[in-house]
Amino acid sequence: MEKEIKAGTVEGRNPVLEAFKSGNAVDKLYVLSGCFDGPVQTIVREAKKQGTIIDYVDKTRLDQMSETGHHQGVIAKVAAYDYSSLEDILENAKKKGEDPFVIVLDGIEDPHNLGAIIRTANLSGAHGVIIPKHRAAGLTATVAKTSAGALNYTPVAKVTNISQTIDSLKEQGMWFAAATMDGDIMYNANLKGSIGIVIGNEGNGVSRLVKEHCDMKVAIPMKGDIDSLNASVAAGVLAFEVVRQRLQK
Repeated sequence: MEKEIKAGTVEGRNPVLEAFKSGNAVDKLYVLSGCFDGPVQTIVREAKKQGTIIDYVDKTRLDQMSETGHHQGVIAKVAAYDYSSLEDILENAKKKGEDPFVIVLDGIEDPHNLGAIIRTANLSGAHGVIIPKHRAAGLTATVAKTSAGALNYTPVAKVTNISQTIDSLKEQGMWFAAATMDGDIMYNANLKGSIGIVIGNEGNGVSRLVKEHCDMKVAIPMKGDIDSLNASVAAGVLAFEVVRQRLQK
């Protein structure tokens, strides 16, 4: 009987290797820099096979991360849920007989924001969420809890390159709108049809490169004394503008 690997932090050589062999989605592997012995290299090979991000760090960093004090030079971050593929997301739309609607996240780092956006995606009828492999939150237990069950129904795909993914989906007939401060007011934008809305990092917004690959930039009209919305709130406002436009005859 296979040992169940729980989501979260897995430490030690045997537990980490088991996490990979059991087919769990491992978001990131931390390895002691300069450690080249056999068991660690076996773990590194498994990580590379699965496309897991590998971060080589010093012993002080590993000691700070460790919850057990017995990391043996390796710590893995195991996802709470398995990731889906882009094909799964498009198939989700096809099964419902709807034009694809996706939410693309360009570097959301706060797991609470990610969980809230996945919940919004589900409630607004989005067929999936797309996140990057690097410099972004993964499907942690906190994300699962914040999504309030939405992760059971809304596929999340993790991709290596957001810009290339946008280009690939554009070839399949999708249009993409980046949420920016200097875009056209969202009420004047055509968000009908096969659409993806792109939400940027909490501090820096949508990156310049990703914006260049989008078809349009859209802004949420704001009347207050501060100049930006929380990323998950912005995602909700734009997602339900898509809903509003889809309801129009």
